[in-house]
Amino acid sequence: MTYVDLAVSSVFLLSLLFFLNPKLERKRIWTATVTPLASIIGSGYLVSAPLLYYALGDCAFLGMLGIVLLAYLIGSSIRFNIKREERINEFVITRELESFSNLSLSFAYFISVAFYLRLLSAFIFSGFFERNPLYENIFTTSLLLFIGVSGFLRGLNYLEFLEKYAVALKLSVIFSFLVALFLHDVSTGFAVKGECRPVNLETLRVLAGILLIVQGFETSKYLGEKYTKEERIRSMKLAQFISGFIYISFIALITPILYELEGKPLDETAVIFLATSVSLVLGYLIRLGPLMSQFSAAVADTIGAGGLINKETHGRVSSKLGYLMVATIDTVIVWSLNVFEIIAFASKAFAFYYLLQTLISLILSLKEGRLFTSFFFFILSLLLAFVVILGRSAE
Repeated sequence: MTYVDLAVSSVFLLSLLFFLNPKLERKRIWTATVTPLASIIGSGYLVSAPLLYYALGDCAFLGMLGIVLLAYLIGSSIRFNIKREERINEFVITRELESFSNLSLSFAYFISVAFYLRLLSAFIFSGFFERNPLYENIFTTSLLLFIGVSGFLRGLNYLEFLEKYAVALKLSVIFSFLVALFLHDVSTGFAVKGECRPVNLETLRVLAGILLIVQGFETSKYLGEKYTKEERIRSMKLAQFISGFIYISFIALITPILYELEGKPLDETAVIFLATSVSLVLGYLIRLGPLMSQFSAAVADTIGAGGLINKETHGRVSSKLGYLMVATIDTVIVWSLNVFEIIAFASKAFAFYYLLQTLISLILSLKEGRLFTSFFFFILSLLLAFVVILGRSAE
């Protein structure tokens, strides 16, 4: 075992102990943060590296920095609206925009949950068994029913319990990966080619698509049955800080070896190949990461969808029943549609949701006479309009 393998193993175990610490589990801010964090950090961090390298070359780090900052600014719009939940219903236009945006988000959640679990099934069967669409659909349905029935019978607390372990494993793998990349870069003197690709319209379209990989922070908005406005706002900020650190650090540390991906497919397997070349132990751990990522992201979006259903029905349909509805509808989707083909529509729906939420923030800030804030939301809405119209889906 090399010193890198030893370091990877040690960091993985220490991280796991930290994230499963009972003291951390009892902190409400952490339990509230787990859901948006699980949704933001799917396996997107794996595919974002080759995509950014394809778009920007060795300047991939700057692209991710810009994406993370833009995502945080979009989050500020969601947080602005959380503070003014009652005011949104005071005006017809903001009330209608809120309903329309929630409709768009619900569509995106239903597709994304089905996509995450169908991808998880495909990953398991391709790695351990022979690929069989029928068996993969059966396994996906079993996962959907497990999440939906568990949520219906035991509620949000139990789904958060499931999320907690999946996120703990996922973050432990990620931090192990970061340490392995850092040690590798130190040994090579952080050597990079220094070649940055020129930025053009196509580059901006790719970056706009990558923006949607870091979505998920909006789930905090729909945890109102259990958490206060202040807790939801703090949880969103914390989730974006943690995920932002991970995404930026990951791209910065992996850039020196991304040149090895020249001519290879731009998917998760590309980064798994790089991980194996850095550390044998990491090569095994990184295969666990996507499984936990897909599962935790599916649970997070189920929670978001259930909270959204409860909010839109003004409490007439409980979140518990909402979780079961998500599982039922997604079972129909899995057996009747190709979720890999329609996930691009879900990406557009997420972008459209953010655009409508920003327009709500713009209208409310104008009514409050906040001119500078209004100008900020106006510029943000223009950027999101670009994402909706011209962004290339990362999926």
